[in-house]
Amino acid sequence: MAFDFYMPDIGEGVVEGEVVAWKVKEGDTVKLDQVLVEVMTDKATVELPSPRAGKIVKINYADGSICPVGKVLVVIDDGGTTAAAPPPKPHGATTPPAKPAAAPAAPAASSGNGNGHAIQVVDASVDRVRTLATPATRRLAREMGLELGRVPATGKHGRVTTEDVKRASAAPAGRAPAPAHAPVAIAKGGDEERLPLRGVRKEIAEQMARSVHTAAHFTYVEEIDMTELVAVRARAKTRAAERGVKLNYLPFIMKAVVSGLKKWPQLNAALDESTQEIVRKRYYHIGIAAQGPHGLAVSVVRDADKRSIFDLSTEIDRLGEAVRGGTAARDELTGSTFTISSLGKLGGVLATPIINFPEVAIVGVHKIEERPAVRNGQIVARHLMNLSISVDHRITDGWDAAMFLQDVKSLLEDPTTMFMEMV
Repeated sequence: MAFDFYMPDIGEGVVEGEVVAWKVKEGDTVKLDQVLVEVMTDKATVELPSPRAGKIVKINYADGSICPVGKVLVVIDDGGTTAAAPPPKPHGATTPPAKPAAAPAAPAASSGNGNGHAIQVVDASVDRVRTLATPATRRLAREMGLELGRVPATGKHGRVTTEDVKRASAAPAGRAPAPAHAPVAIAKGGDEERLPLRGVRKEIAEQMARSVHTAAHFTYVEEIDMTELVAVRARAKTRAAERGVKLNYLPFIMKAVVSGLKKWPQLNAALDESTQEIVRKRYYHIGIAAQGPHGLAVSVVRDADKRSIFDLSTEIDRLGEAVRGGTAARDELTGSTFTISSLGKLGGVLATPIINFPEVAIVGVHKIEERPAVRNGQIVARHLMNLSISVDHRITDGWDAAMFLQDVKSLLEDPTTMFMEMV
């Protein structure tokens, strides 16, 4: 018989998900627990496994569409006669008093999520009017303290966009936001390929646009003489290899950054826009921005101030493998207080990194290479590297950024003092 697979209740507070990509098509035969679809919510991107073995009869939500929790995502012919189980209560729900002639609950099912945890399907569509918006837009509205239903919608089919939320937040009290400009249409000009903007790439686009349009960016650059540190690393590589550690420069840079943040706490901070408070954080969770299989990802080394160089190197490698393999957990990709952006050998000469919002600063690490330098009146070859820092000028000033980077510079150029600073 036809089995209705409802959009599951993936996590507390999740009311809908964006269909990123179907892994099957109508007419396909699927096995139990075979991955059916990749879905993105405002909490995570997950793959949903099939709760039945059978044939895909009907896919109700195409790639890029929004499916509310409790709506039928896909219909599977499992050849059986057993109806789906009744839906469990949503997160935090309490049992209501009995009502006469109550309508029967919509059917539901549960399945594994691939990690041994149950994914439960609930009916979240009980007689209410839904405001159309993506999960990222809903999250932005919550962060800005806006009621989504009161935001004038300009998107297709009455959907509230992130730009609508930003305009509503910026509008003076009692004044309606200005109407949005029409979406830019790109006319066909020859041989082209058109790819839908969805999933992780769409999330990155919205996050970067929000950062640029919210934080007042400015960038400061300093040249670092890494010659002494190059020698220290060369001497330490053998001992690191004996411990199974692949030692690069990033752990040293991270230690120097943490030391600088302790002296300049206004850079290890965030702006709570709802309370208009600057939150200076006394913990140091350092994000590492790097390329993953689905786009830019920021993995997080927690409590970097309490880790040794070897420990940092091991953790950075572990997180890097998880990002590249697409297995990083959500808590390994969130919660950073300050971010380091590095492309390794492809780091180039200079870049102006975009702040990892809602943080207030980010450091860009560029490639180390031998270049001529003047020392004691003589031209000599030195290992030089540029560091750039982008800072939110709303929260910090140019003086703060310059002094912070000077402190980082002094530690990297004289590793002896760096080790003295470590705790």
